[in-house]
Amino acid sequence: MATIPAPVRASSIDDPAYILGFAVEAAGCGGAALATLVEIRGGAARALGAHVAVAADGRFCGYVSGGCVEAAVAAEALQAISEGRDRIVRFGEGSPFFDIELPCGGGITIAIHVIRDTSILADALGDLANRCSVALAYTPQSQTLARADTVPLRSKWFERAFVSVYRPRTRVVISGQTGEAEAVRRLADVSGYDVQVVDSTRLRVDQGAILIDAFTAVVLLHHDLDLEANVLSEALASPAFYIGALGSTRTHRRRIERLRSRGIPPKSFERIKAPIGLFGPTRDATSLALSVLADVAAARLEVFASP
Repeated sequence: MATIPAPVRASSIDDPAYILGFAVEAAGCGGAALATLVEIRGGAARALGAHVAVAADGRFCGYVSGGCVEAAVAAEALQAISEGRDRIVRFGEGSPFFDIELPCGGGITIAIHVIRDTSILADALGDLANRCSVALAYTPQSQTLARADTVPLRSKWFERAFVSVYRPRTRVVISGQTGEAEAVRRLADVSGYDVQVVDSTRLRVDQGAILIDAFTAVVLLHHDLDLEANVLSEALASPAFYIGALGSTRTHRRRIERLRSRGIPPKSFERIKAPIGLFGPTRDATSLALSVLADVAAARLEVFASP
């Protein structure tokens, strides 16, 4: 009988695309399983659809809780890989594992799928790279993973399949040649966002056009309304989920008058968050950067109900 290796965390990154990529790579190097959070009883630290990817050599990444059950989930996944069969396991409330309790006092159910075909995951990663949403449906009865016909708002059970939703990572487009803009850029970069810094005349960087899609936040950090005007007009014509601009309430009234004179529809004015940020006023670049990116994160949660 083959010895099952001990689980060891390979990465603390919890980005879904990274986790799926890890699963694809591991499946091609000895086998892998994808564990998915499919039920929450009470409170939980992660949302439905959260993953842990486990390689046959014991390495794993991802989270389905605050970190208290991941090693146990990986151990179950390694058993599933060894047996070649999917399994459903429960932790916390309603679980047979009496020595594993969740700090929140609730319970979670994890569906573990032994990866037999990586093409579905690879195609999903391709869609995400092209900044398209995608959903995968896992059916426990048939132990199969397939592409879902539609992409729901959030991960959930649909009939007999659990549908996991994946969306492109947040792109943050920053316009502003100021210390505030640099602070936002640095913090957004380390936060794992796709960061693009553009000039004040058009949405271009390094001679290439910037795509502002539904997963893009536009951050305008100019102290001169003339400098933000062109980029703001382009942003308002885009499907960006967040458009924020620096300046006081008084400055924003002037901004609105300028937009009105340009023929911008009044309905568009409601899309602009000004003064920018979740909290304020701030008096230093670091506090402003925290405020801006917290606002971006909150806006994305509100629009897509997922990170």
